[in-house]
Formats: sequence, C-alpha cells, structure tokens
Amino acid sequence: MRMIVFMLISGLFIVMSPYNFVENGNTVIAATKKPVPEYAKWGKLAMKETQNKYPQAQIIDYLHMGREINNGNTTERFKLWIRQEKMEFGVFVTITFDTKTEKVVKIMIIETPK
Repeated sequence: MRMIVFMLISGLFIVMSPYNFVENGNTVIAATKKPVPEYAKWGKLAMKETQNKYPQAQIIDYLHMGREINNGNTTERFKLWIRQEKMEFGVFVTITFDTKTEKVVKIMIIETPK
C-alpha cells in the first residue's frame, strides 16, 4: 500500500511519501537511482568515436534511436548533434557488435544536415 500525506507547514506545501522521511524536524527527500539503460555503454562509445572523427567539435545533444538484434549481432543507433566552429549538424552513429561477446563488429558515422 502506498501512502501519500500532504502537509502545510509555514506556508510550504510538502508531499510526504514512502520515499520521504523527517530528520530533526526537516523533511528529507530520498533520491531514487534510475537503472542504467542497456545502451549506455554503447552511447559512450558513440560519443567517443564521434569526438575522434571531429576533434574540434562539441557534442551538444544525444539521442538513442533504438536497438536491433539480428543473426547473433546487436546494432545500436544514435543521433548526436554537434557544433564545430560556427556550424551545427547531426551525425548518425551505428554500432554493431556480437551479442554474446560484445565485441564490436562495425561502427559507422554518417553526417546529416538535420
């Protein structure tokens, strides 16, 4: 059963839930850790490879576009938005690896204007 209690103290609206607790009269909100996504390792590699290809560029945005498993290989797809000098553009990074061993089979980086 989940309990949520609303309290009004000194004009402050406080929500109490099982994840909050009171310590020395102060409400402390306990942080919950989000699980690390399966693609995080490959996202780091995508950023590293992009930085190697464009050493003067700054990565300003990152999107995981999906995962595909086929014939013993897994392919992770990412879109990164980068800024180099006064120009901004996107790159699609595709990383294919052996599903069991996680050994990288192929990395492709393709520029896109959008």
